[in-house]
Amino acid sequence: MTTPLQLVLFDLDDVLCHYDRSARIQHIAHVSGCTPQKVRSAIWESGLEGRADAGSLGSEAYLDEIAERLGYALTLGEWLDARRAAMRANQETLAIAEAVSRHCRIAVLTNNCRLVGEYISQLCPPVAEVFAAEVYCSASFSAAKPQPQVYQRCLSQLGVAAAATLFIDDLPENARGAAEAGLHAHHFSGVAGLRMALAEFGLV
Repeated sequence: MTTPLQLVLFDLDDVLCHYDRSARIQHIAHVSGCTPQKVRSAIWESGLEGRADAGSLGSEAYLDEIAERLGYALTLGEWLDARRAAMRANQETLAIAEAVSRHCRIAVLTNNCRLVGEYISQLCPPVAEVFAAEVYCSASFSAAKPQPQVYQRCLSQLGVAAAATLFIDDLPENARGAAEAGLHAHHFSGVAGLRMALAEFGLV
């Protein structure tokens, strides 16, 4: 290894926390009086969530479009409640991340709208405790994983070279995208494999 690692960049959903989209859909359906299928269609199947993740619309416009599609003015508080209901901290991976932080910098890069980063301390306090303000959403970089630009722009903001970064994601296409952008990459499928990958860099 010619370049020592300076940064380990973790994905959020299904790496640092367990994510249940169906719970989020059910919560929004309950408060809005819509069916779960209408919620799924309005937010995910329409491409709205993907556009928000890629930064194509800001937080206010995102909530406004949800309201228009559902016929219900979902408040920020209700949106946060629904997102929080879908997230449960993965204590094993968070403990690993905390151990890694003793050796090098750690941060989060997640495909999400800006609201997730802004309100991470409310949405998943254990993640905020380990990563503090180092939680970055794809929307802030006007691209989404696995596009190479999102990794490059995130690292540019952090001031770290791709060759000095290890990226961890549960989706293989996102790990491949990171590798194509010049980062070291690990496809997360469990804590045993994660520990092995980190051990190769002397981080655990």
